[in-house]
Amino acid sequence: MKQISIENRDEGEIGRGPYSAPALEKGLDILELLAQAGEPLSTRAIAEQLRRSKGEIFRMVFVLLQRGYLTREPGTDRLALSRRLFDLGIRTPRGRQLTSVVLPYMERFSESTGQIAHLVVLSRGETVVVATTTGHLDASVMVRLGYGRPALEANSGLLILAFQPEHRLRALMKDAPAEARQALDAPEIHRRLAEIRERGYEIAPSRDIIAVTDIACPVLGPAGHALGSIIVPCLQRHGSMIDEKSVLEALRDCCRDAGSQLGYE
Repeated sequence: MKQISIENRDEGEIGRGPYSAPALEKGLDILELLAQAGEPLSTRAIAEQLRRSKGEIFRMVFVLLQRGYLTREPGTDRLALSRRLFDLGIRTPRGRQLTSVVLPYMERFSESTGQIAHLVVLSRGETVVVATTTGHLDASVMVRLGYGRPALEANSGLLILAFQPEHRLRALMKDAPAEARQALDAPEIHRRLAEIRERGYEIAPSRDIIAVTDIACPVLGPAGHALGSIIVPCLQRHGSMIDEKSVLEALRDCCRDAGSQLGYE
């Protein structure tokens, strides 16, 4: 019987034929399960949830650990996703362009204001910090690269969603939990997004840290959609008041100048 390899098939045929790659599918199943679980799982738990033998899951886990896609929770046998998938994602041409274009403007902003700034994008219905600056104040709020939280529970996430046409908003949230997708239709969310869009920025208490005010502006591409947002966590201290108006003006200039250098999505 003549066998046809995928390499010899037209690109349009791939994905329509009876071909399968069981080992690859098992590996992807493991990664997707851990992403959905949101917490580390043991090999046994992974095998049970995927309805596969512990032996075949163990072999896949061993390879994924070796390649750096998984990490083991210290002192346990539980496994979690590493930052490798995130790192690969921001190395794509689109991710590299956004970071490489915006970061110099963020650094200029931090030099002039002293404030730390974080570049945030949306992925799977959650915010993800993809770049940060250090600032030069003696006390600031710094978060690690890759930090994120549900988009509807983050000031930066709401800001990005506010500057999307309906079809893009739904697409950005399609991998979010069902309750988050349903919340998009709530009148309160519609009102909040409309208010942010009308203002063009967001100034609100941090959802994470007491005594921190988030100042955030969208980074708009040529089509007017928010490709990301820059958020500045301003730490309120005794005897020192932040000039929020000046920070906002500098941040709006930063986002406008950076956005003008971005290509079409």
